Amino acid sequence: MNRILSGAVCSAHSKLLKGVATRQLQHSSCDVVIVGAGIVGLASARELIRRHPSLSFVLLEKEKELAVHQSGHNSGVIHSGIYYTPGSLKARLCVRGATLAYEYCEKKGIPYKRCGKLIVAVEQEEIPRLRALYERGMKNNVRDLHIVDAKGIREREPYCRGIMALDSPYTGIVDWRMVALKYSADFKEAGGTVVTQYEVSDISTVKESPSGCSEGMKYPITVRDKKGNEVRCRYVLTCGGLYSDRLSQISGCSREPRIVPFRGDYLVLKPEKRYLVKGNIYPVPDPRFPFLGVHFTPRMDGNVWLGPNAVLAFKREGYKMYDFNPQDFADALSYRGLQKLIMRNVTYGVGEMYRGVFIGAQVKILQKYIPEMSLKDVLRGPTGVRAQALDRDGNLVDDFVFDGGVGDVGSRVLHVRNAPSPAATSSLAIAEMIADEVENRFTL
Repeated sequence: MNRILSGAVCSAHSKLLKGVATRQLQHSSCDVVIVGAGIVGLASARELIRRHPSLSFVLLEKEKELAVHQSGHNSGVIHSGIYYTPGSLKARLCVRGATLAYEYCEKKGIPYKRCGKLIVAVEQEEIPRLRALYERGMKNNVRDLHIVDAKGIREREPYCRGIMALDSPYTGIVDWRMVALKYSADFKEAGGTVVTQYEVSDISTVKESPSGCSEGMKYPITVRDKKGNEVRCRYVLTCGGLYSDRLSQISGCSREPRIVPFRGDYLVLKPEKRYLVKGNIYPVPDPRFPFLGVHFTPRMDGNVWLGPNAVLAFKREGYKMYDFNPQDFADALSYRGLQKLIMRNVTYGVGEMYRGVFIGAQVKILQKYIPEMSLKDVLRGPTGVRAQALDRDGNLVDDFVFDGGVGDVGSRVLHVRNAPSPAATSSLAIAEMIADEVENRFTL
């Protein structure tokens, strides 16, 4: 059922908009529209309404349900902040975000497990990188991080083999979609409105006041969907994930950085083999390659996921190997940034595609860590699509990108163009940062 806003256009009636969603739209108004109900949009909406309870907020989502894409198709890990450049925004937000996430789950009664993570070196050449990673984690103030030897690895993961590892007991797992839906409940309990099946197609200024409204141009921005419905507001925040670049473009922003979708296919351990893995087991990152590589991830439902690989998705929300969208495919392959990334990583990319088709090749890599695992112990599992921001030189954009539009629109719109992994772990900390940015740019 299509849930569309109703209400009057003037300020007094806009207060009635809170918590209301009906089938037909009459020109509606509010103070702030948030576009995108993934975990970042939901956390940001929650933070903004907590800071400004007297204002009216509307959250628009194009799907029937909330948090169904990246927020509902991720590994479920609560990261501790080991990997990121010391002092960087990603490092600070992840460390703070993990603390806030655990506190939030405790407060709301959301199940989680602090099962830990081992980053395992299986070759001598990985030892210097592992030690450098340890130094990085210490500079990032990662809790309880320490190095263990082969015996320490077996004590924590009896079936894992390696020569040295980083032990991060503060790493955990949770159902991030459950967390996101709890953010939504908080937002609605505070008076916010969530509207689904509202796919934004235009963000623009209005030329005149709505008929019958005596308040003049109090709501100068119109947010329209593909069905012709519209919401008028004072300010707009977009958190569009896989469509963040396209949302920003419709308000006049540069097309760069561009979002390029990468599909990640997981395998799963058969139930009778789950005993092989207790916590998260990760490889030592190889700086020659753009993505982390396969790892072992226990899930809250008892499953154990293995992977993922990383291959170009031919559709921005293409979760199946043969999903294809001509516009998404053409946008990706025509982008100079992706062309350069491919040229620098041809061998790696071919290997990822091969392992995606022939899972025995994927299992062979996994056996470096769990030798007792075999091809007959795994099944094909779920798939996620990552919104990877790329610049035109083919570099992965690893930090946050904020953007406004041009002219009158630009002064009232803020786009979160890139919220990189680990956005779920960092979501509450990201929301604080986004709310600060909103307050700095706009007069709420």
